Amino acid sequence: MSELELLHAGKVRRLYKWSDDAILLVATDAISAYDYVLETTIPDKGRVLTQLSLWWFEQLADLIPNHVVSTDVPDEFAGRGIIVEKLDMVPVECIARGYLTGSGLAEYNRSQTVTGIALPAGLVDGSRLDEAIFTPSTKAPIGEHDENISFDTLVQLHGAELATRLKDATLAVYTRAEELARQRGIILADTKFEFGLRADGTLVLADEVLTPDSSRFWDAESWAPGGPQPSFDKQYVRDWLTKQSGWDKGSGTPPPPLPAAVVEATRERYLQAYQRLTGNTL
Repeated sequence: MSELELLHAGKVRRLYKWSDDAILLVATDAISAYDYVLETTIPDKGRVLTQLSLWWFEQLADLIPNHVVSTDVPDEFAGRGIIVEKLDMVPVECIARGYLTGSGLAEYNRSQTVTGIALPAGLVDGSRLDEAIFTPSTKAPIGEHDENISFDTLVQLHGAELATRLKDATLAVYTRAEELARQRGIILADTKFEFGLRADGTLVLADEVLTPDSSRFWDAESWAPGGPQPSFDKQYVRDWLTKQSGWDKGSGTPPPPLPAAVVEATRERYLQAYQRLTGNTL
């Protein structure tokens, strides 16, 4: 939209100036993996991210304020755009893990810790943790890697008061969401949140929330610790890139285009996540 000022172009989102205190947030169909934005898009992905986020914001409204102002957007962005508050965003990926996998598993296998948090011996890929843990990371620019940090480092960066508020909010939201997802046959293995601050200091849940882009969704019926789990998220794309495409993620070259079959299978996983969680058809 040439008449709107583009404030920021992220991996999958565009932010336009809407007013002095509001932003038009638009989710595209782009998909990212391993810090690259792939040249292939996933049809309907932006709609899934937006509509699922809106559903979750409703489920969580009594726990924490969110940034949604309105869904009345220009027709060209219908279903994928929302008007949101302009906030002072905290540059931290607030990650909650209820299960061990991914980078958390890799660290655990080296040191039996995750971001410095000691965990019991004998855990494997897919193990459920006794209680969810807060494992923040820095928020890196596009093309650079987020870096997992300890809670102590978060305190050094942002102060004890804000760090504690971020931790408490992250774990409260994860706990509520994990219970709701489980009731619908989906395991919420881990997820990441972003928060912003209003001028009066109120902590606000922002950006996307609990989507297949920001979360690991597993099928509860087929969950079996000890290896990778069938998922309803973009892990399918990561696995194709690293195990089938022939691409070397350490080569410094961009990933190859996704075949049509991978695009359709990914789209179907996103739609299944939306439908199973909300009970609605997109």
